Amino acid sequence: MRILVTGATGKVGRALITAVLADPDHAATEIRALCHNRTLAEHARLSVVRGSIEDRAVCRAAVEGITHVVHLATCKEVPETVMDVTVKGLFWLLEEFRASPTAERFVLIGGDAGVGHFFRRHPAPITEDAPHMAYPGCYALSKVLEEVMVAQFGIQYGLDWSCLRAPWIMEKDDFKASLSFGPDRFGGPDWSAMVSPAEAKACAESATVPLLRDADGAPLKRNFVHADDLVAAIILALAEPKARQRLYNICMDAPVDYGELAGYLARSRGLPSIDINSQFHSNWMDNARARYELGWRPRYDLERLVESSWSYQRDADDVRRVWYPG
Repeated sequence: MRILVTGATGKVGRALITAVLADPDHAATEIRALCHNRTLAEHARLSVVRGSIEDRAVCRAAVEGITHVVHLATCKEVPETVMDVTVKGLFWLLEEFRASPTAERFVLIGGDAGVGHFFRRHPAPITEDAPHMAYPGCYALSKVLEEVMVAQFGIQYGLDWSCLRAPWIMEKDDFKASLSFGPDRFGGPDWSAMVSPAEAKACAESATVPLLRDADGAPLKRNFVHADDLVAAIILALAEPKARQRLYNICMDAPVDYGELAGYLARSRGLPSIDINSQFHSNWMDNARARYELGWRPRYDLERLVESSWSYQRDADDVRRVWYPG
């Protein structure tokens, strides 16, 4: 197996490459990383192609001799580049892959933005048959277009694809930082903008956590997945025959309930919470198809997500850096 990984320097790309290179079952597997702004350390079974996915010649060189692609590269809320990177870049990759004599399977990592995240109300658990429902902004639209394009290449050319649709991906102390009212906040919502400046300052000083409520006033349920669980699903999807032209929700068995989260943090760490009202919607992604067809099981639940994040000690040189807005 010779795997091309795009978005190779991101949290999932790095974790995937590390896992594959350390896996005895993949002792003969070679990896090629497509890198643009950043690069990776050398390894005997890892090679790097430099360039932008927007360039067809770069995609052709990256795909040459490859049997599998894991497509992680994306672009968030940057209207000036999102279509070139996310849409045109994926199109060139698919064009070169379908023409390659060595091509076997193309694995796309999608996102729950394509079904509305918590911006859209779903009346039942979100299965893989749920309709696309992008929320405002170019990122959600791009996730819809990615999934549609890959599926259409399967219809048009018989391309062997698999799509793993993931919600917000956590690693290290991401989850803890996602609940912060301080300058170390990671991702959204921006809690400090949802309360008064005085409340935001007090919450940051007391390590208060948000108890986010949905549009109906109940504690919001939001879907997450840990990077390690997503990597495990990717490795399974690379070779599983049942994964041919199949879409999978890859997420925790149950969404994070902000009420349960606030209660757990109060019991385990004595942290106070504050109610945050919103117009967001509670949703529950159903991962039954992945568990049944891939034999995949997420290892992270709410408790493990909290404990792993709060116990993580970030090195001084491991500064959190957001490489794209959104």
